[in-house]
Amino acid sequence: MSKRLYRSNQDKQLGGVCGGLAQYLEVDPSLIRIAAILLLFVGGTGFLAYLVAWFVIPSDID
Repeated sequence: MSKRLYRSNQDKQLGGVCGGLAQYLEVDPSLIRIAAILLLFVGGTGFLAYLVAWFVIPSDID
């Protein structure tokens, strides 16, 4: 069975992007959230990447 990337419905703070990415990579969601915040402050590209991921990655249907 192949792994698929979905936005998380159970582990979400805003849009579920970080929670879904953490599930896909099998890491703690806090690490992904910290990385997203760091990307936000380093050039501001983290916010744009988060918004794009929010619209592109499908929601988990659980």
